[in-house]
Formats: sequence, structure tokens, C-alpha cells
Amino acid sequence: MSGHGSAGVDGLLVQLSDDGVLRLVLDRPDKRNALNDEMVAALIEAVDAAGRDEAVRVILLTGSGDHFCAGFDIVGRNAAAEGPRPRAGSVQRRLPSQAHRLIPLVTSVQTPVVCAARGWVAGIGLHLVLAADFTVAADDLLVWEPFAERGFTPDSGATWLLSRRIGELRAREMLLLGRRVDGAQAEAWGLVHRVVPARDLDEETEALVARLAAGPTVSLGLTKWLMHAAAGTPLEAHLRNEAFALELSSRSEDFREGLAAFRERREPRFTGR
Repeated sequence: MSGHGSAGVDGLLVQLSDDGVLRLVLDRPDKRNALNDEMVAALIEAVDAAGRDEAVRVILLTGSGDHFCAGFDIVGRNAAAEGPRPRAGSVQRRLPSQAHRLIPLVTSVQTPVVCAARGWVAGIGLHLVLAADFTVAADDLLVWEPFAERGFTPDSGATWLLSRRIGELRAREMLLLGRRVDGAQAEAWGLVHRVVPARDLDEETEALVARLAAGPTVSLGLTKWLMHAAAGTPLEAHLRNEAFALELSSRSEDFREGLAAFRERREPRFTGR
């Protein structure tokens, strides 16, 4: 991914700009940007590579048209299926390298991830929103977990992410009763970080992305790692993680710039190194 320009697959646009923003655009507006296997594989490749690419300082995930992502295109997958029915266990074998790899990558990559969401946000689309570090949403947002109404169980981290973000009782309403949540309720519950008028979504998102892209990239990445690791780490072990992260961040060029800016009473000019 090093260098600048565009790439991707059908349904996903990938572009790295000169300001260090990697833009991933879900681009199936006629399907409300529902994901397919090729898009998931391309997202995994892009996010994984971004974590190693020093030119990338923030990842922005958006959708074309009026909707962010209506989930996974199960109808399309089943319609395309040919030949004999897959043997038992095919889903269990497939998911760890597809959706169940994508969500942990988004939560753990040492690059800030921002989502800009409007319209329908359902299934794995919602789980991408929950896994991101920040989500700015339009006030026309409609959030839904479709599993109960479709007769199958949740995947891609739904039962882990939702309970931690909004609490078990609210998660039960969404996962067991299929409650649909509008933008105002999503903000009040903490499903998204901020809801803005639809006309302001791009401007508000770009301002946040620019702030992150101008930040101390090493420190931000390590802080994100610490917060993710803390969920399953005892305090004593986590304090060792904090000491390790502090050792690394204090050796960065941005740390030295931050100290100089403090001494000189000016705003820091971080380079991401």
C-alpha cells in the first residue's frame, strides 16, 4: 500500500491521500452497500496493510449513496451458490478467515479508524461501526440487528461488541427482539460517538479525520492497543503493557516535538514518527 493512489475491488474503493488518510468506501449503493466475500477480503487486506504502512495515519470507512452498510449480502451469496450443498461446518470453517478476522483487525490495528455512517447500518455494518474508534453519524441513521427476524444467530462480534458498548439489557432488545434504533437513540445509547445533521456529515467527519491525521501517530496507536488489551488483562499485567508502550512512545520524534512545543508555548507539529 506504500505510496499514494487508488485500488480496491468491485464494491470497495481504496484510496490513500497525501495527508495520510486511507479512505475505504463501500460502493454497492444499489444493495445498500451490503458486503460480499470479495469486499470483506479486500477490507481485511487494506486494514492489515495499513497497520504496517507508515504513510497511513488514519483510516476512514464510509459508504456510497444514502446508506452505510445494510449487513452481509446473504441473498446474493445463496443465489450464486451452485453444486451440492456445503458439508456441515462450512460456516464455522469460513468465518475465522473472513468476517471474524475483519472485526478484530479494526479494533486492534494501531491506526485510528473513523466511520462516517448514514441511513441503514445493520449486521456487520453495525459491527464495523462499533469496532471503529470513532463513528460520526447522520441524523437519518437507522440501526438494526437482523438476526432474530431472519432466524439465525449473530456473528462478526455482535454479542461481544453490543453488550460492552450499550449494556446487556439493551443488547438483548436489539439481538433478541430486533429493536431498530434511530440516530438520536443511537447517540444516547453510545452506539455512535456523535450524530449530526445529514448535510454536515462529511464536514464533521473530515474535521475529526484531519485532527487524528495530524496527531502523534505512534502514541495514538499504542494507546488504542492498550485500551483494547485492557479488556482481558489483569491490572498488574496491564501496567506492564503501559510501561512497554511508554518506553516506545517516549522514543518517538513526536514525543520530542511535544516537549519542545510545551517549552516554547506553541501547538505541536507532529509528523507521525
